[in-house]
Amino acid sequence: MPGFQGILRRPLRWLAGAALAAAAAGAAWSAMPPAAAGGADFRSGLPVLGPLPPLDGAVTWLNSPALGAQLRGKVVLVDFWTYSCINCIRTLPYLRAWAQKYREQGLVVVGVHTPEFEFEQDLANVNKAVARFGIDYPVAVDSDRRIWTAFRNNAWPVLYIADARGQLRARVVGEGNYDGTERIIQSLLAEAGRPVPAGALAAPRPAGEQAAPDAAHLRSGETYLGYAQASNVAAGSRLVRDAAHDYARSEVGLNEWSLAGNWTVGAERARLNGAGGGIVYRFSARDLHLVLGPAGAGQRIRFQVRIDGRAPGPDRGSDIDADGNGVITDTRLYQLVRQAGAVKEHLFEIRFLDAGASAFAFTFG
Repeated sequence: MPGFQGILRRPLRWLAGAALAAAAAGAAWSAMPPAAAGGADFRSGLPVLGPLPPLDGAVTWLNSPALGAQLRGKVVLVDFWTYSCINCIRTLPYLRAWAQKYREQGLVVVGVHTPEFEFEQDLANVNKAVARFGIDYPVAVDSDRRIWTAFRNNAWPVLYIADARGQLRARVVGEGNYDGTERIIQSLLAEAGRPVPAGALAAPRPAGEQAAPDAAHLRSGETYLGYAQASNVAAGSRLVRDAAHDYARSEVGLNEWSLAGNWTVGAERARLNGAGGGIVYRFSARDLHLVLGPAGAGQRIRFQVRIDGRAPGPDRGSDIDADGNGVITDTRLYQLVRQAGAVKEHLFEIRFLDAGASAFAFTFG
């Protein structure tokens, strides 16, 4: 299991990513002072990786008109994200902080929302996510993956940072490395003749699913339930593709899962056909999240969580109460467990009191 710094979501698997594509960029940030002094002759030492690709091809833009020529003379940070990705979600507090802190000095943060799942192509879902996460910087909705292709991107989250001349100077892969990334921003602003005052680096205090993971105790990894990427299905729980099937709950070892009830397993998701079905997963991590959605807009699906057969109490996640009760209202990531004490291995169980729930992926923190 990868450590906290550099973990990311790829289309097929979590991987441990390099902090920067260019080793020289990493060396430059480690030698960089907390606030660059600037000046006409200041150069950061960051390499030139090529021109910033155009941001053409978005389905639409949120919080801004389409950006192009307006970016000339600006330091630009482009963040590839998708709204149900836990690694992306945990990066957002820093992006919001940098956008606000350095806006007057000439930084423009641009989120490029490129979907992984089909439901993330729905503009209504993206709008809800932007509001839920308090994102006020420009977001290009890249549902056709045109910007993704132009950048030759291959993971979420990845940050591309360009100088005021429109040249890419750093590619930061995965979550973490926030101090180093902020020093890159400072150095490129200094190169542009807009040095920032000396002071503390951004230190947001996010809560819920946006909080940093407990990497020291993280022994469970992202697990998809749709058959296209499913893994670690418990023995005796063979998935039947694209057809309703009655599943019997199986015994599960660490990082294994099993369905119970009548489900239809598709390429991206498992959909529950009748009330009372559930999922079990044996995990070892502080946090457990599950991407869930209702069958249709406006539907509310009640569910109940148990940890080792008991109500979660103080170990509840932000989307349930102490008795383990929660409601699916939108298709998004739900935080269902946050262990309050020592992190231990546990058996997680979710039971749905109404039909129609779709389950996509477990993630941990």
